[in-house]
Amino acid sequence: MTDTATFPNGWLNFELSVLRRLQFASVALPFTGEPTLGAELKRWEVRVAANDPLLWAHTKSIALIENDSERLSEEEIESVVDDAYVPRERLDNPALLHWFNETDAWWFDTVRFNSEKLTEYKRALALTLGMMVGDYVLSFDADSRHLREPLSLSRIFRQFAETLALPFGNSLRSKATNQDARTFVAERRHTDLMFLRLPVPLQSKGAQQQPLAWREEWLLGGADFWPEFEKARAGKLGSRVQSKQQYLALVEDLLHTAAHLPAWAIAHTENGFISTDELVEAVSRVRKVDTIYSKDFSDLLGVRAAIVTARG
Repeated sequence: MTDTATFPNGWLNFELSVLRRLQFASVALPFTGEPTLGAELKRWEVRVAANDPLLWAHTKSIALIENDSERLSEEEIESVVDDAYVPRERLDNPALLHWFNETDAWWFDTVRFNSEKLTEYKRALALTLGMMVGDYVLSFDADSRHLREPLSLSRIFRQFAETLALPFGNSLRSKATNQDARTFVAERRHTDLMFLRLPVPLQSKGAQQQPLAWREEWLLGGADFWPEFEKARAGKLGSRVQSKQQYLALVEDLLHTAAHLPAWAIAHTENGFISTDELVEAVSRVRKVDTIYSKDFSDLLGVRAAIVTARG
């Protein structure tokens, strides 16, 4: 499954085009991933409950979904990148050296440290910008590194700050949480729609080997947490699976937990592991399927997208 960080704008437009056909004033997102959809739904005067078991996605959701109005001032931006290249006594997060060269690792270590001095929403905004910088750096490999602009990461951070979407308040209380998806769904009350973007089926590689694992290691200050993280989510949707039957059983389990929610929209990416027909069959064992929407992204990403809707 393609990660949401790499989705083109057309992917978001596909999701929004389907959601425009549904009637809802509140939505629950068990696996938010990138917060773009939730932030856009706020502009529709929708109350958004955004959740993700990963801290990086939760942090972005705090910055761009829960946050209604706070922005970073120029002085606060400078306080985050101030002396970012000056080494302190030691590197707090040696795991950064797995992802970045030593100079860049010092920059990320210091920016993480400086961000802790800000208030909650501004801290989340600063860390979101830091993740954008990291994605930029890691978009170059050994063959393309020479194409990277010779700019300091602090300057790139400032440039991203100028382009980051402004927070939007719609007078409704949107909330971001960092829970297991099943717990999150079970606690949703007075919510019209669950938009379930199915997580990547992890098989041979666990979460630590995924491309965005660096974000989690940056925010959590190292890589030692992975064994406990994997243990805590074992047997839950989003964990490592051995077969498509096991994955679909976890999907069904979450859908049974969401039976109290009036409407579902389930987003799926066909990549050879689970077909849309197999997903539809699993959904129909829990609730009658209404409509199946699909769009071909083969030219861009080599996959097809589908959204299955069902109403209780």
